[in-house]
Amino acid sequence: MKKDCFSCHGKWYTQPLNCGHSFCPIYTKLPQLKTVRLDKDNFQGTAPSVFVGRYGYPHLNVGILAPPEKIEMDGELYDAPKEWSKRGFQIQDVLDFRSVLINSRTQVSVRNPGKYVEISQEVAMASKPVDVEFFLQKKPVYQIKTSNVETVLGAHAELKKAVLVSNPKINQHVEKAFSDSDLKAADALHILYKKGIDETALTRILSVGGLGVKMQRKLVPTRWSITTTDDTLGKNLIEEIKDYKEVDYQMYFDGYLGNYFLILFFPRVWSYELFEMYMPSTLLNPEQEIKFTTDHEFYDGRKNYAEHCVGGYYACRIGVLEKLQSMRKQGTVLVLRFITDEYTTPLGVWIVRQSTRMALGHRREFSSEEEMMKYIQEFVSTRFHFDIRTILKKSMVLEYIHSQKSLFDFGSK
Repeated sequence: MKKDCFSCHGKWYTQPLNCGHSFCPIYTKLPQLKTVRLDKDNFQGTAPSVFVGRYGYPHLNVGILAPPEKIEMDGELYDAPKEWSKRGFQIQDVLDFRSVLINSRTQVSVRNPGKYVEISQEVAMASKPVDVEFFLQKKPVYQIKTSNVETVLGAHAELKKAVLVSNPKINQHVEKAFSDSDLKAADALHILYKKGIDETALTRILSVGGLGVKMQRKLVPTRWSITTTDDTLGKNLIEEIKDYKEVDYQMYFDGYLGNYFLILFFPRVWSYELFEMYMPSTLLNPEQEIKFTTDHEFYDGRKNYAEHCVGGYYACRIGVLEKLQSMRKQGTVLVLRFITDEYTTPLGVWIVRQSTRMALGHRREFSSEEEMMKYIQEFVSTRFHFDIRTILKKSMVLEYIHSQKSLFDFGSK
């Protein structure tokens, strides 16, 4: 079955192209990549991250990501989504950092990973990038790989051996969680998050089997560990906010790299819905009508994976929950993500998480639902040139709100 750009998200490396094109229209839009070529089969680089592949389970490719040189300053910028958004980096900046990284990898068993994974664990747990010397089977293969979940990857190479050149500096809380053989992975993620370890670092540590009850620890593909981390942290936050009072009518809006988020808070108990909308006549949606995917949950939570919005569902949810937790409120939340032509290259699910957090810094309050909904209809019409009512009619949380009365309704009469 042929896929359109909306479904494929730039997986141009599939051969033959499953969209029917002779070339990938997304890949041809990629900005010029700043790629450093390596003409030898060994190098010493400053490694900021690791990557665990998802094909061939229970034997997976485990790689250490590093540029083909030592970096004296700002080595952490090669894998730092929070810092990228904080500094306002553009798509070209992110690609420049990611495209020079070499994924030096080897295939290992999930349950019996061996010495190389021990080195990968030290890199993953380190609070600063670690200098590593790599001995390769062959020179690296340079092929940019985009994803709507994982961050962009550049070259890859098969590995003979890796040797740590510098001593990893590991946060004491991370070291304690790694050493605790009776601490469940979900509990470890919650504890470390509360200690200020961000989700990017937690994803790395989880993927290389660094958390959990000792006999149950195993490698987790990076793609899965990203969503698992967001989902686990989100569930913990949901349990916290359910004890809080209900929020007022509020709207938030902002965007980053062509991803704009309109977030609506309603004074109800916790529920959440995300619409990911691809604007008409754009790169990912050349059709004349808007395309969208959506998933939702009510107070009792989801019973299965959000298969339509996939990782973006959980990445957006954690940003929303962080905001509610900081306000000590709960509420029903409707999120509308507008994906425009500015977003020329899929960069990974981090863009959803960070764009959500940025949007939640810009609030507008309303006295009633009618006032808020009238405002957003005019706002979307002016900003994005379409009638948002066509989407709102499909909202499950709005349907539930309108069919169920709350104490807030009676108190506001």
